[in-house]
Amino acid sequence: MSDFTAFPPSLQKLVQQLSRLPTIGTKSAMRLAYHMLSNEPDLVDTLREALKEAKEKIRHCEKCFFITETPICSVCTNPNRDIALLCVVERPVDVISIERSGEYRGIYHVLHGLWAPLRGKGPESMKFKELLERIRKEKIREVILALNATVEGDATSLYIAKALSDLGVGATRLAHGLPKGGELEFADDVTLSHAFTGRRAI
Repeated sequence: MSDFTAFPPSLQKLVQQLSRLPTIGTKSAMRLAYHMLSNEPDLVDTLREALKEAKEKIRHCEKCFFITETPICSVCTNPNRDIALLCVVERPVDVISIERSGEYRGIYHVLHGLWAPLRGKGPESMKFKELLERIRKEKIREVILALNATVEGDATSLYIAKALSDLGVGATRLAHGLPKGGELEFADDVTLSHAFTGRRAI
C-alpha cells in the first residue's frame, strides 16, 4: 500500500481488502475501488447485499461437497446424471469448468484440498475419508481423477488410485490436452472435452 499512502485510510483499507482476492494486485484493486466509488456508487450497496446473501445461503453439498443453497446440490439430485461415474476434483470451480465443457454427465466429489506432505497436508486435510465412504456405499463403476496437472495433483491422484485399487474400483486420469502444471479452471472447453474422452487408467 506504500504507493497509495496519500489516499484516505478508508480507501486504503478497501484497496487492501480487494487485493486479497485471487489474481487481484494492488493496482487492480485500486482501479476497482475507484470505479465502484466514482462511477457506480449503487454497486457498493448491491455488492454488499449480494455478498451478505451468499455468505448466509451458500453451503457445501452434504453428498459431494460442491456449493449449493440446499442440503444436496442440483448435480446430485439430477436424475439424468450417471451415478456410477464419479469425477474427483480439488475445488468447486473445477466442477463449473467441467460442466461448461458439456462432455461429462456423471457426478462429482470435491476434495477441497490436495495431499501435500511437504506442506503438512495429509489425507485429513481433504475430503478423502468421505470419498472412500461414498465408494463403499454407492455402486461406482469408475472414478475419474480430474486433478490439476501439478506435483501435488499428481501425488494426490496416485494416492487415491492406490486406495481405490484396494477397494477393487477402477480409476482413470484425464488425458492429453492439459499442460503439465496447468489448472482445470483455465483450460478451454475443447481441451477439457478431449481430456475426458481420452482419459486413461491409473
